Amino acid sequence: MTHVLEVTDVSKSFTMHLRGGVVLPVVRDVRFSVSAGECVVLAGPSGIGKSSILKMIFGSYRCDAGAIRIHHAPHATDVTQAAPREIIVLRKRVIAYVSQFLRAVPRVAALDVAAEPLIASGTARDAARDRAANLLNYLNVPERLRELPPATFSGGEQQRVNIARGFVGEHPLLLLDEPTASLDAENRAAVVRLINERKRRGAAMLAIVHDLDVRDAIADRLIDVSAFAAAA
Repeated sequence: MTHVLEVTDVSKSFTMHLRGGVVLPVVRDVRFSVSAGECVVLAGPSGIGKSSILKMIFGSYRCDAGAIRIHHAPHATDVTQAAPREIIVLRKRVIAYVSQFLRAVPRVAALDVAAEPLIASGTARDAARDRAANLLNYLNVPERLRELPPATFSGGEQQRVNIARGFVGEHPLLLLDEPTASLDAENRAAVVRLINERKRRGAAMLAIVHDLDVRDAIADRLIDVSAFAAAA
């Protein structure tokens, strides 16, 4: 199998500047890979560093040490060494990130929020909106809501817009942080089908999922992040 993501000896800590520079270690010597067509789930208790690992891969957090290589033909980019402009290109073409919370520009319609990553990658606006509309329909977001800003939606509706936004493109690598946490059983099942269908089409996925039924339905491998917990 072809590795899309390789994480090698990665460590992360936070410096609390308002607390006299106290250093809080998070993870150390994190090492794993994710291949095309595979979903790897990061396991372990809350607060162990799972979301921090996703954010380092996405380039939102800097690493203290190690390498994070993302393979995208014909290149491989080490996120830990990449310039901001390279991170922007990766996010447009290679990495999609479904966070726990939707962050959207106020007063922008849900349909445009979901379509925006596809438009940013060069797809015509009408085609991108059509693709986004199909995903929102699949995820049971009512048509009457699609021209409204998602800030007015319930938590579950916002999360479904967030999932549509993450899956609207054909990114080779998807990072999923509790994608089903706010959803009812019907919509959890729809997201599980979406994840497995995208796997069959060759996407590599790294997920955080605490729902054991969802985890069992999507995971090809588990990685226990407790093994990488940094000592205080």
